[in-house]
Amino acid sequence: MVSAFIFGGIPKKAVIKAFLETDIYLSQKLLNEYRDVPVELEAEGKIDGLQLKGLIAGIAAFVAHAIVVKPIKTLLICRDAEDNMMLECCKAADADILITGDKDLLDIEKLPFKLKILSPREFIELG
Repeated sequence: MVSAFIFGGIPKKAVIKAFLETDIYLSQKLLNEYRDVPVELEAEGKIDGLQLKGLIAGIAAFVAHAIVVKPIKTLLICRDAEDNMMLECCKAADADILITGDKDLLDIEKLPFKLKILSPREFIELG
């Protein structure tokens, strides 16, 4: 999300394609992260005020198109424990695809449920 709305490029193209072609799912944990991360990035000096506004606007548009699900099962699959919330959301939504640039998620070889984890580039190349 950050790359899509701050830097554009392939991540932005993937988000636009997802808007146009798929259902988008979020959980409360993801909503909390989308609320907190932009302010943290600005506080850390990683983005400036203009980038913060663009990121917040992009996230708001993304969230407005999303369906909120309530995961009922905690998963312990990803080597980065914080990324398990993405998998929990996908499982609760019965999602087919997770689009991410996160290497910890992309490196997962086997899941206990059906889900394709794709990079933004791979998602765009689906056609």
